[in-house]
Amino acid sequence: MTKVSKELLRNYLKEQNFKSSNDVLTTMKEMFVNVLQEALEAEMDAHLGYDRYDVSEKSTDNNRNRYSKK
Repeated sequence: MTKVSKELLRNYLKEQNFKSSNDVLTTMKEMFVNVLQEALEAEMDAHLGYDRYDVSEKSTDNNRNRYSKK
């Protein structure tokens, strides 16, 4: 995992021009949502063995983004 430098974070905070700590928390929540979504999608890719919308590599009967009979 790549670490973000303190200088990069400080520059980001200056650019955002936050007015309060709530602004910072809201931004952090939005970032966390994006990171969590990417992690869940990567976990699904690893579990199923193929990327989203890539049926050419599909080697399982599991469906992704479609309905099927159970």
